[in-house]
Amino acid sequence: MTFCIITHVIHLQSEDKYLGYAPYVNEMNIWLKHVDKVIIVAPLKHIDKTAIHQAYQHHTIEFIEVPSFSLTSFKEIIKSIVTLPVLFLKIFDGIKRSNHIHLRCPGNMGLLGTLVQIFFPKKAKTAKYAGNWDSNSKQPLSYKIQKSILSNTFLTKNMQVLVYGDWKNQTKNIKSFFTATYREDEKIDVTARNLNIKLQFLFVGTLSKGKQPIYAVKLVESLKRKGINLELSIYGEGQEKEAIENYIQINDLNDVVFLKGNVSRDDMKLIYQQSHFLILPSKSEGWPKVVAEAMFWGCLPVASKVSCVPNMLGNGERGILLSEDLEYDCNLVLKCVDNQELYNTKINAAISWSRNFTIDKFESEIEKLLKA
Repeated sequence: MTFCIITHVIHLQSEDKYLGYAPYVNEMNIWLKHVDKVIIVAPLKHIDKTAIHQAYQHHTIEFIEVPSFSLTSFKEIIKSIVTLPVLFLKIFDGIKRSNHIHLRCPGNMGLLGTLVQIFFPKKAKTAKYAGNWDSNSKQPLSYKIQKSILSNTFLTKNMQVLVYGDWKNQTKNIKSFFTATYREDEKIDVTARNLNIKLQFLFVGTLSKGKQPIYAVKLVESLKRKGINLELSIYGEGQEKEAIENYIQINDLNDVVFLKGNVSRDDMKLIYQQSHFLILPSKSEGWPKVVAEAMFWGCLPVASKVSCVPNMLGNGERGILLSEDLEYDCNLVLKCVDNQELYNTKINAAISWSRNFTIDKFESEIEKLLKA
C-alpha cells in the first residue's frame, strides 16, 4: 500500500531522514507500520533540528515539497493565490499515485486536500481532525469549510473522519476517536493524594494566550488568598512567559508560582504522580493530551468546557469544569479541596476512564482503519 499524507506541518530534512513536530510524527509512525510506501505532501524548510523534532520511521519515503502559505493577511492571501496552482497539482499528484489518502486537518493544506480528494471518490481515505469538532464553537472560516466538506458524504466518499468527542447528528463517516501517550505496560497502581498537605497544582502546555496560563495563576492566587496551602508549577515555554513573570512579581507570588520550563516525558510522568490538580483553562482544544495524561496518573484535571473536554471529564464526574468566572471556579475547586471523599471519587473515576486509551489500543484501531 502507498500511503499519502497531506499536512501543513513544517518538515525538515537531516541527511536521509525527514523530521517534523514530535507528537505528530510519533503518531504517524504508528500508521506507517502498516504501509509499504509513504508519500508526504508538506512544507519543507531548511532549519536546524531541535528537541521538538522527530524523524519518520519508514524505509521508503517520497517527499513532495510544497510552499507554506497563510491566509492571515491581504499580502499573504495574494501570495497564496499565486501558489495555489502549484499546490493543487502537487497534492493531486500525491493522491493519484497512492492507495490510501490521509488528511491532517484543520489547516491550510488540509483545506486543499479536502477539495482535491473530491476528484478521487474510489480511493480509500482517512482524515484526522485534530481541532474542535463542536459546530457551535467560534472557528475560522477555513475550519468550517473543511468540516462541511468532510461531513458531506456526496462530496467526500470512502473516507473515515476521525474526530475528538461524541457529537449528535453526525454523518455516517464521522468516527469518534482518541489519542494516547502511554502503553499498557506503563500502568502502575496510583491512588488519590492526601489533601492535608501542601497542594500541588500544575499547568502543562504552551505558554500562549489561547492556553490562558495567566488564568491558572489567578485561580491559584485566589485559592491562596482563601487560606489554601498550595503552589503552582508551570511546565512549558511560550510568548506569555514574560507576562506571567511580571504578574508573579507584582502580586508577590514568588513563593507560590514557579516556572519550570520544558521537561522530558519521563520526568512529567513522575510530576503528575506527585501532583493534586492540573489546570487547563484553554480557549480551544482538540483532545488535550495533558488532561488524559494527568488523569492516567491520578492528578485531577480542572479544565475549560471546550471541545471534547466535558466528555473526557464525564461532565464533572472525573474532574472540574471551569466557567471562567474566577470566583465561581475558585469555589468549585474549594469544594473538592475540602472534601477528601469527593476528591477520591473523582480521581478513581478519572484513572479508570483514562486507562482505556493506551498506545496499544490506538495501534489496534489504526490497523483496523487501514484494513477497512
